[in-house]
Amino acid sequence: MPTTKKADRKRLPVRFEDLVRMMPPRAIADDVHYQNTLEMIDGLMAAGRLTKGQELYLETLVQLVQAYEAEHHFIKTAGLSGLDALRHLLAENHMNASDLARLLGVHASMGSKILKGERSLTVEHLRKLAGRFKVSPEVFMG
Repeated sequence: MPTTKKADRKRLPVRFEDLVRMMPPRAIADDVHYQNTLEMIDGLMAAGRLTKGQELYLETLVQLVQAYEAEHHFIKTAGLSGLDALRHLLAENHMNASDLARLLGVHASMGSKILKGERSLTVEHLRKLAGRFKVSPEVFMG
């Protein structure tokens, strides 16, 4: 299955049925399918305001990704602090403190302060991080 092209992301179908024709949701079998599904999720999330059909399709894909990750990309969290989990996820996604600040919508220096433990995450920050990394907000609260 080829990866989604950037041009495709801008013109995603608005109806659930059309999205299904474009990329049928099914159990993720391997890392290539996993990456393709993540690209579609990213494309939908970058699209801004979604139709009900797009929202339903996005939720379906997120559930498929969560099931695959639970089996194949399990992160041992025993003894792992929320800050450690955040650092790990940032590293896995090739993100730095500036990227974190942009993701959270805060001043550039705040990303660094959060990673140093000088600033705490707000409920809104937890929501944004959970959405971006497709994990439970509790991951960042330990």
